[in-house]
Amino acid sequence: MSRPHITLTDAQRAEVETLAAVLNAEQIADFLCVGRTTFFALLNRDEDLAERYKRGKARAIGAVAQSLVTKARAGNVTAMIFFLKTQAGWREGLDLAVKQEPQDEIDLSDLTDEELDGLLAHARSLSEAKQAIIDARKEKPDGHWSVP
Repeated sequence: MSRPHITLTDAQRAEVETLAAVLNAEQIADFLCVGRTTFFALLNRDEDLAERYKRGKARAIGAVAQSLVTKARAGNVTAMIFFLKTQAGWREGLDLAVKQEPQDEIDLSDLTDEELDGLLAHARSLSEAKQAIIDARKEKPDGHWSVP
């Protein structure tokens, strides 16, 4: 004989959305005094409850992301770097799997004119961005600077 399905009250269902902003699913299950697998089963069989959980998570992520973007735009270097790494694909260091000894010459003869123009434009934009950061650091040596 199987156990009866647990159902949440309307107040508990609303609370799931609120709690999802600050707790993970396991912690919400603990708060509701249900087992973790029971809470996951509730989410799987109750589309409205799952949507409330997702909406709560999305609101919290949106608020934190907006704060990050605001700080990055205000010149917070850490926020700028984090944003660029997570949203623009920037990364640090060399990939050890493709690390090669420095070469005196690189054979670009197989590239088309368009590909060469693209490489040149990319190199120029990187150089300009680097120079903008250097200039901004010179203007504000206290660390509170922004790049136009």
